[in-house]
Amino acid sequence: MLNQTQIRFCLDQMGELFPEAHCELVHSNPFELVIAVALSAQCTDALVNKVTPSLFQKYKKPEDYLSVTLEELQQDIRSIGLFRNKAKNIQNLCRMLLDDFNGQLPMDRDELTKLPGVGRKTANVVVSVAFGIPAIAVDTHVERVSKRLAICRWKDSVLEVEHTLMKKVPKEEWSVTHHRMIFFGRYHCKAQNPRCESCPMLELCREGKKRMKGKGSPNDGA
Repeated sequence: MLNQTQIRFCLDQMGELFPEAHCELVHSNPFELVIAVALSAQCTDALVNKVTPSLFQKYKKPEDYLSVTLEELQQDIRSIGLFRNKAKNIQNLCRMLLDDFNGQLPMDRDELTKLPGVGRKTANVVVSVAFGIPAIAVDTHVERVSKRLAICRWKDSVLEVEHTLMKKVPKEEWSVTHHRMIFFGRYHCKAQNPRCESCPMLELCREGKKRMKGKGSPNDGA
């Protein structure tokens, strides 16, 4: 496991690699963000961003999603994986917003997780991006990077990864660290074919060192 000095080095390196890291889901208000994040489950942000411009043009508030049939909403998001289940969750989410929250998206993470289709990760993204509340949302990229770099243990659950990162990363850096780890995992430390040979953190990465040893490092035989 990395010590605090090594973790600081990793955070700084990711900051240098991706200083402009941000939420890539296109949205213009907290309500649109929660819909976009719900749609992004097991789906790429890029695909969601192809669907949401027309979706958000048609549906601007919770009432709009409830004014159409479930089948019509399904057709509007058909190109997204699990569209049937997501359409049902969106309508149920909108109904709960109107019934329990006066049509307003709650700012509290625990309240957000009561909404259909909104898990802890989605709630963390929303409070962080929409409301500026420090949070670390653990998606597949954050989990992979945390474990490869030995910030967390291989066996840690998603919740354990979140709690470990909250302990080891300064609170004022939680949100930006979340985005930088996602960018690093999405564009550099990919699940398949990570760019180990050009990684400034290679010497700290337990998986990267094994990969490069298997390929033969550039210095082998020098």
